[in-house]
Amino acid sequence: MSNLLDKFSLIVKHSKTEVFHFSRLHGPFNPPPLDLSLLGGPILSPKNSWKYLGFIFNRKLTFYQHIDFYSNRALSLVKYMNLLGNSSCGITPLQKHLLYRCCILLLALYSFQLWFYHRTPLLYPLKALGKMQRRVAIWILKVFKISPSEGIEAIGGLIPIKLHLQKLGGRAQLQALSLPLNYIICTLMDSSFGSPHNCHSSFLSNFTNHQRKNIKGHLVDTNNRSHRLFPAFSPTHSELSPGFRIMNVFSDRFSFNLCMKGKSDKLHIYQLDSIVIEASFLQFIAIVTSDAKIKNNIATSIIHTHISNQPLIKTLHYTAFITSTEAKMFAIRCGIN
Repeated sequence: MSNLLDKFSLIVKHSKTEVFHFSRLHGPFNPPPLDLSLLGGPILSPKNSWKYLGFIFNRKLTFYQHIDFYSNRALSLVKYMNLLGNSSCGITPLQKHLLYRCCILLLALYSFQLWFYHRTPLLYPLKALGKMQRRVAIWILKVFKISPSEGIEAIGGLIPIKLHLQKLGGRAQLQALSLPLNYIICTLMDSSFGSPHNCHSSFLSNFTNHQRKNIKGHLVDTNNRSHRLFPAFSPTHSELSPGFRIMNVFSDRFSFNLCMKGKSDKLHIYQLDSIVIEASFLQFIAIVTSDAKIKNNIATSIIHTHISNQPLIKTLHYTAFITSTEAKMFAIRCGIN
């Protein structure tokens, strides 16, 4: 390490050097100290926690110290807010709610992506943050301390802390997906998300399926969510301008055969069979059949794609609270794409 830093003309000050060990052991872990006396430095003992850029790490990466630190600071801030309520003018419950959302909650949930992700134990952080939010609800409404937490949070207009974390986590994932493709987070995700030439050597596609199931974290959740999103289209792109759409440029490549209700079913089936038989002899033609239905406010779009000498491709899409016309137009658009 010293030789490598010397090549870059960097000097290591041993008095500012810290040693930290991460461990996956379930039992106690006591690593030996690091003796730097041969290099003219002190004997470094590994620390139990390490603070960097406001993030507090422990050896097990449970971030319990991080959660305790910021939840306690938020509780202290709530106590100081009581002084505002004791002033000559005082503050209204609406103003207290606004102070909590703008000042206290942002402090309590600082860097929550470190410990809030899929398949992680949330009993300890939710207990600490729930205690903090209960104190806030009591301060906002000035109710008894024995009041139920769910009731006073609902009356005070406070979202349950778990639902609020889910909302913020989902928005953070969407924000990461809007970053440039050369951003470090995008290079660590699957190559299907960005350009395969810009991918990092440790990006997720290099892992096996068994390894990817064991990996947990906010980055993995963001990567999984990227597969559930449809690519967005730029409204100013030339392909979306009248006369330049795919239907306008290749109008002779598409033919639509709609099913009319007043038409005889046998005649319509005969016409469709004739089209399929005629197109089956051509190699570069795809036949797409699409339909949509709504049941119990759930719209289902079904697309069948027939290509010569290839198995049938069936695609299903589900969504809620849309009209049947919107579902059918979406099915047609997916078939064209």
